[in-house]
Amino acid sequence: MTQYPSLHMIIDGEQVSGGGRRTFDVVNPVTGETLAELPLADPADLDRALEVAQKGFAIWRKSTPQQRAAVLQGAARLITERGDDLARIATMEEGKPIAEAKMELMMVTGWFNFAAGETSRLYGRELVRPVGQRSTVRWEPVGPVAAFAPWNFPLGNPGRKLGAAIAAGCSIILKSAEETPASALGILQALLDAGLPKEVAQAVFGVPDEVSRHLLGSPIIRKLSFTGSTVIGKHLAKLCADNMIRTTMELGGHGPVLVFDDVDVDRVLATAAPGKTRNCGQVCVSPTRFIVQENVFERFRDGMAERLAATKVGNGLEDGVQMGPMANPRRPDAMEKFVANARDKGARVNTGGERIGNQGYFFQPTVLSEIPLDADIMNEEPFGPIALVNPYADEEAMIAEANRLPYGLAAYAWTDNVQRQRRLAAEIEAGMVGINSHMIGGADAPFGGVQWSGHGSEDGPEGVKACMVLKAVHEG
Repeated sequence: MTQYPSLHMIIDGEQVSGGGRRTFDVVNPVTGETLAELPLADPADLDRALEVAQKGFAIWRKSTPQQRAAVLQGAARLITERGDDLARIATMEEGKPIAEAKMELMMVTGWFNFAAGETSRLYGRELVRPVGQRSTVRWEPVGPVAAFAPWNFPLGNPGRKLGAAIAAGCSIILKSAEETPASALGILQALLDAGLPKEVAQAVFGVPDEVSRHLLGSPIIRKLSFTGSTVIGKHLAKLCADNMIRTTMELGGHGPVLVFDDVDVDRVLATAAPGKTRNCGQVCVSPTRFIVQENVFERFRDGMAERLAATKVGNGLEDGVQMGPMANPRRPDAMEKFVANARDKGARVNTGGERIGNQGYFFQPTVLSEIPLDADIMNEEPFGPIALVNPYADEEAMIAEANRLPYGLAAYAWTDNVQRQRRLAAEIEAGMVGINSHMIGGADAPFGGVQWSGHGSEDGPEGVKACMVLKAVHEG
């Protein structure tokens, strides 16, 4: 059985720990017990990481596409070889079922391999000019990147950020979530073991506000990649403004799911119910607001409640478990407040709505229905295993509800009407739209949102080019 590893930071290839540094207790969400103590960076550590990142950029910007591809492909092979251990570690510190952690690893290796190929596809172009003049447009790495990754995908989020920067020829300082450090360290270590120069990628942990102000206040950092809440994203964008740091922001969502009366309800539920409980609902693209046409509302609501009530909840390391605990004690507290507020506003609780047991951070899969629009949960991202199901009369009303909030990350729609599918693709305001599918991600597809859900993209060619800048060169 995989043991939880000792923890450290990685700066200039060195495993940094001890030295009287402050520490953070990493907790198993199944039991609430401490797994290990994580050393937190002090200002001297951050200064050292910045200095090394500057040196790393000078090295890596000169690397060839073949060198960058070899590192990424080599890391993908090592991650596959180490997959069982990495998946168990991710489940121990975040709580998700181990099958989901293994799928997350497949996401990382797929992205590394795609980004490796993309290193040879970073084409510029030559412009048509009069005889005697040559004008070209070229892509160049932006510079040292600061990357902040959250805890909900402890393997995938660091992998996305590391892969993009390394493919583009940048150095990177990764600050992953303090709740899930060993997963991020495992991904970075695979890259170092695959031949990445030790100066190119660093991993630090610390008090988030201290680390962000220190790194983003430095002229060395040229790019921020952030995944997290809209509130924190807005704060970080303001910090970046002082040094005109480029940003990619993958922020919160409130995923609308439009279900029309021309579909097979059971077919929709077969996808929607497990989509809602995936990672205990702690997914930025989680299906959340089920906007259901009146004719099928009761069938859908009752079917969703039946399926969620039957979900097997428990330790993600145990066979057959479909949903683990929430990742930290803040989340079940938030769920209780959301449910109480919705009930006070007149919503119905069709199943769930309460904590499970008195150990760990478990919360029941929950269905709320007929929820007034002024309930908090109808306007704030729940980030938990709560499905919101309301009836609507027609397509116009359903699209209006889908677009009512300022979030625009992922949206979903289920209809067999081809003309309607095309209208929805055009009219729903979101960075990603799934029609008759909840599968909206892929290594080759841009991942990102609009409005309060952020800007820029991860994954796809766009994810690599987000770590690059354009230069026009005109030669007489």
